[in-house]
Parts: sequence; C-alpha cells; structure tokens
Amino acid sequence: MLVSRGAFILVVSIIVGAQNLQEATTCRSVCPGTVSLGARMRWFGFGFNAFGQIHGGDFAIDDDTTNEVKLITPTQLTCHVDGSCCKKTSGLRASWSRRASLHSNGGRCLCLAGFKAASGIYGTGCTDAVIGESFLILAFPDRIESWDMDNDEKKTPVWSMELKTTSDSAGNNTPLNLPLITDGYIAIKPPFYRPLSPHLKATRLAMGAEHSVLLSASGAVYTWGLGSHGQLGHGGLSSEEQPRVVEALWGMTMSCIATGGWHTVCISDGGDLYVWGWNESGQLGLPSRAVRQAQQHQSSPAAADSSSYTDTPEGEKDKEVFISIQAFPALLDITPSCEVTVVGCGSRHTAAVTSAGDLYTWGWGQYGQLGYEASCSDEPHRVEFFTKQQMRVVNVTCGTWNTFAAVVKEEVAAS
Repeated sequence: MLVSRGAFILVVSIIVGAQNLQEATTCRSVCPGTVSLGARMRWFGFGFNAFGQIHGGDFAIDDDTTNEVKLITPTQLTCHVDGSCCKKTSGLRASWSRRASLHSNGGRCLCLAGFKAASGIYGTGCTDAVIGESFLILAFPDRIESWDMDNDEKKTPVWSMELKTTSDSAGNNTPLNLPLITDGYIAIKPPFYRPLSPHLKATRLAMGAEHSVLLSASGAVYTWGLGSHGQLGHGGLSSEEQPRVVEALWGMTMSCIATGGWHTVCISDGGDLYVWGWNESGQLGLPSRAVRQAQQHQSSPAAADSSSYTDTPEGEKDKEVFISIQAFPALLDITPSCEVTVVGCGSRHTAAVTSAGDLYTWGWGQYGQLGYEASCSDEPHRVEFFTKQQMRVVNVTCGTWNTFAAVVKEEVAAS
C-alpha cells in the first residue's frame, strides 16, 4: 500500500511522539573544499529512507518493507537519471524527505531522489543548490531560482534573481557558496533574499531550524536567530535579530561551521571541534541524562525509572554532570590522535570526519542515521562499516534524519 508524505508524517508523529516538524529543514555543513577525487569518490547514505531518498524507489508500508524506512548499514547511492546526465557526484544536499545530487562531467546538472523526485526538475547548468521541504533553490552563473516543490507543474520558478558577478585578483569569477551570495544570503522560505552587512565579510553560512551561523573571512563566528536552546553560543538563551560574534571563540580561527535543528558546531584551523546548543539527544557529544535513561531502559527495562537515570549511591550522584543545554562553546575531543576535518549536522545528530579518514557519529539515531545500532548516543563512535570495507571517508553531509558520506578506497586515497 503506497502512502503519501502527509500520511507518513502522521505515522512518524505517532512513532516518535512530540516530534517538531520544524526539524524538516536543510541541515548542512559548510566547510572549505577538502577533496577533489573525481570519479573515484563514491557517496553512501544511511538513516531515514521513507521516501527512497537513500535507496531509491517508492515506499510501501507493510510487513515486508517497513525496514526500508530505517537503513543502518551505509548504502551506496545511485543516480536517478538517464545516460544523458553525468554520474560524477560533485556535491550533495539533503532535507527531511529528499536528496539533491550535484553532478559534473563537462556540464552540470542536479538530480533529485525522494519525495516527488520524478517531478522533472533537473537543474541543467546549475552550480549549487539548497533543498528544503517546500522549495528548491538553484544557483546558476548569472541567477538564482526558487522552485515550488509542492507544485506538480514546475514549468517556471516561483522566484528568481539576477546575480552580480564578482572576480578574484586573477580576474576569474568567484564561485557561489550557497546559501551565501555576493551581498546577502538565500533562505529556503520567503523572503528568499536576505541582506547581510558587507562588514561581516562572510565566507560561509549555515542555517538551522530557527537560527543561522556565519563564518567570516578572518575565521570569526557569528550567530543570530532563536536562542532558546543555547544554539547561538552567547552564554544565554536570548534570541538575536542581527549577527553577533561568538565571543567565547574570539581569537581562534575557525574553518568550518555546521548547524543542526537546535545545535551548532565548528572546527578550528587546528582541527579542534567546538559544540554548543541543545544536547537532549546527545547531539553535542556531552553527557545527556535523557540518553542515559534511554540506554538503561533498553538494557534493563524493568530497572529503568522515568525520574532518575540510575540508582547510583549518593556519594557518586554528586559527581554526575549531565548537560541538556550548552549555552557557550565547549571543546569536544573525538579522538586524541586525529584532527577533525569536516563536520555535518542533522536535526539532532552530528557526524565528523577525522584526518585519519574515519567517520564518527553521535546524537539521535532512531532511523539508523548514526550508522550503527543505537537509538541515541552521547559519545562519538566510529562507523565501522567504512573501516571494514577499507574505505577512507573524505566528506560528510547530513539530512534531517540521515547521513551521507563520501569515500574513496584506501589505496586510492594513498596514491
């Protein structure tokens, strides 16, 4: 029995309880280009697959296929296009119900997988994209277009904007880095164009469910928007209408930023990872009472108590520190021997790539988005699949409830 997206949302709401549908936002990492390995690089996905955004095909809810909603084992992505569209994936964007793959091989195009993926939107000639639940933003050398994903006709964009071209010192056109454009940024809902002060000298920008984070040319981090879960990193829970520098990071140069639904992470030039915001599902990698309760319940349901994580002796209880909200940046050590090179965030999970080529994930994992058996984890764990397959992870990006990793074979990476 095939079901619509609306019907599935109802099913998901029943399964996961009070799940805020604002999680259906584009959560992506914004890091400098790290690898260019061409056709030797392959993409794998795992996590939420109800609409075939990882493993293609229509989804039917019945006893034989319900396991396809949840993909724990990383699965190699396929391209849902004919032979006229190139298969070399140069980038990937994801939302809750869709995946957009950017391809290049002399020309450029964009292909969709997931909900309404067969709608005929293939942005031939586009250079970048941002995808949400209602709109798809496409960047071309001379313009930006927004397409209504709920309009089955899709013959023309609902909004477009001509671009001002900028050049570097050598006279070459400066490539776009969506959602940033020359004098502002593009949001995934109206109003699409939003200005930014040129004094910020923005080089990267990432958007969470209700907040934004910006990286400046000097490596400073600015945040604004809703602050109710500490996701702005200013030490409190107040919101900010305009970009405000994260003072706790002042003096340290950051090179990569990423946002989840209500948490924020960044990487320093030295490969250190800083995290702040909501930690209810362990998405910061810091001790979470809710996670420990869930883990205890799974291991021993009869012994679990909804009011306390464990029957720890009084003297030891005082030593336990759990963090639900981290309102200013905290340094997170994933592994002492390696630096972090790339990081991505889903709504309530985080994924990081190390200089050794390993992928670590933590946070909420109900749909397999951690790449291992765990409903949630407040400690980073390595995704062993890639190590066992002798694959080196070189990039990662996250959808709301899934994870996508770019890999090369170890012998290729070493050559």
